[in-house]
Amino acid sequence: MALKSNNVPLPQPGGTLVFVFGTLKQGFPNFAVNQGRRVGSAFRTLERHPLLLVGERHVPWLIDSPGLGERVAGELYEVDAAALAAMDELEGVGRPDGYHRKALRVQAATPGDDAVVLAQVYVKRADQLVEADVQLGPLAEYTPAHAARYRRRDEQAY
Repeated sequence: MALKSNNVPLPQPGGTLVFVFGTLKQGFPNFAVNQGRRVGSAFRTLERHPLLLVGERHVPWLIDSPGLGERVAGELYEVDAAALAAMDELEGVGRPDGYHRKALRVQAATPGDDAVVLAQVYVKRADQLVEADVQLGPLAEYTPAHAARYRRRDEQAY
């Protein structure tokens, strides 16, 4: 659902806009799960949020604490119900240790385009975080250098 869209098309009926900031971005470790259609180029959260690398696996967590951290960079995708379900499964939606989806406002980061849209984002509750597990952050962007440290659940860290 668009709040303001200059160059950002509205999702098709049955489609959902999802803002991805970590491993679901194009070229990153879990992109194969992201079966969405890319919308626009770069986006940032309108409000600041903490983006942290957490645990031995260096998992990117966006903490549901608006006003703290940075305006986080990411990509916007339109997904259908099946793609959204696959992303929910990967992100552990519904599990006590998983992410939950929340609607956040994101803004185009392209010069001359100030489109603001409401998109679903995978976030962690602040009470899920153990400060001692934070490896790095808060970050403004999850980069390939960060992704190089990431390990899937089934991978061994060496």
